[in-house]
Amino acid sequence: MRTLKKEYLLHLMLIPGVIVTLIYAYGPMAGLVMAFQQFEPLSGFFKSKFVGLDNFRYVFQLPDFGQVLWNTVIISVIKMVLFLIVPLVLALLLNEVTKQWFSRIIQSAVFLPFFLSWTVLGGIIIELFSLNGAVNGLLTNIGFKPIMFMLDNQWFRGIIIGSDVWKGMGYNMIVMLAVIIGINSTLYEAAEIDGAGRWKQMVHITLPSMAPILILLAVLSLGSILNAGFEQILIMYNPTVYEGADVIDTFVYRLGMFSQQFGPAAAVGLFKSVISLVLVSSTYYAAYKYNGYRIF
Repeated sequence: MRTLKKEYLLHLMLIPGVIVTLIYAYGPMAGLVMAFQQFEPLSGFFKSKFVGLDNFRYVFQLPDFGQVLWNTVIISVIKMVLFLIVPLVLALLLNEVTKQWFSRIIQSAVFLPFFLSWTVLGGIIIELFSLNGAVNGLLTNIGFKPIMFMLDNQWFRGIIIGSDVWKGMGYNMIVMLAVIIGINSTLYEAAEIDGAGRWKQMVHITLPSMAPILILLAVLSLGSILNAGFEQILIMYNPTVYEGADVIDTFVYRLGMFSQQFGPAAAVGLFKSVISLVLVSSTYYAAYKYNGYRIF
């Protein structure tokens, strides 16, 4: 109680943030009632017909739902793996660069896409991989036939994954470089005295020292396994590649905005939210139990 009296001004400063959070984060959760209604916009929440779990049954029986769920999981899992491996390799390579000016240039170049929105990057990627784009122009010049990258399910999925990794790898690389810099330098000095070269130092010192943060990042990323990149895919995809690139978020968007099936769309969103809540809770518990990670 004494602490509360001393710090009451700090608690008062939290009030605006709490109010905004309640209005914009928790207030819209009232709309989840649509998942159990045959929702009509003109009737509103109170006059729309209550249908129980019918929306969930309808959605789960849709022929596209299984493919959408599979696309979401496979795209998310591959992104998660590459988001660990690619920045790790870049961080290890940059750690071996002795010229600081060159290292800074590479870091800036790799980190730059992180600051660009998908609206900008999506347009660039579409232009690069279009039928008359730079990539097909290069293929034509070396004797290959043009490829419809943006209209082929297999190629398009690879472009989605690769472009997302390219955009975010700079941020993860900086995080991993910070971990490498924090490793005790005396370990490297002792290894060098024992005759260990740079490769053995990396294998026996750098990677083991980075293991806790890598495990933590891997565990925490499992909580977002159903988030495959809504904005990125929505900007870049088209009906031709729905089979290989349509994910839960884009499926909900099309179901609600284009088909006007608000109840089923809310049901899919609630299904995803419940699974995500379970995964996030489980991964945070695992991170706390095995790595000592705590939010506060």
